[in-house]
Amino acid sequence: MPRDARHSALEARLERAASLRAGSGGPELTEEELAHEAEQEALREKRAQLDTAARADYLVREAMAQGKFDELQYAGKQVPGLDGGYDPDWWLKGLIQRENLSGLGPEAILLRTADKELEQTLDALPGERQVREALEEFNRRVVNARRQLQGGPPVVTPTRDVEEEVARWRDRRAAVVSEEESPAPEPRRGWWRKIVNGS
Repeated sequence: MPRDARHSALEARLERAASLRAGSGGPELTEEELAHEAEQEALREKRAQLDTAARADYLVREAMAQGKFDELQYAGKQVPGLDGGYDPDWWLKGLIQRENLSGLGPEAILLRTADKELEQTLDALPGERQVREALEEFNRRVVNARRQLQGGPPVVTPTRDVEEEVARWRDRRAAVVSEEESPAPEPRRGWWRKIVNGS
């Protein structure tokens, strides 16, 4: 801005400040006070002209200079969860994982967790009747979740074939029992003991 234009803009601000003071019925301002008012008005206008991005950039640079970002958890590391695609339920999954919550959240997510842990859950049950009941309850939860129209993530967990899962449970149970019943092999004696003992 040329010097004459700046000077005329300053005079206009001074006149405006003086008229505002005079209109309010307050005491007349001295030239120094008017100049100060004009400077303050110019500063306010300059601040208003700064856009939000420049203001944010300035604040970030100032915080970096003060060392406020030096002790961040992921400083110099990749932030987890940024490598995949967009997930609208990222915050909910993060909360459940961070707080180690169980039994809370959309049914679709709870069913995925239950599906992963189903074999362990079935192996902990004492008999075939309890295994069948647990499988029927799991299938009932999957079907009910598919019927709900409340939004949330889609239900992708499949139902389980009860007979097939019971047969798998029996096989796993038989393998565990055979391991427990098989005698432990005798420890082999090393060749050096045979030489030392003479046998």
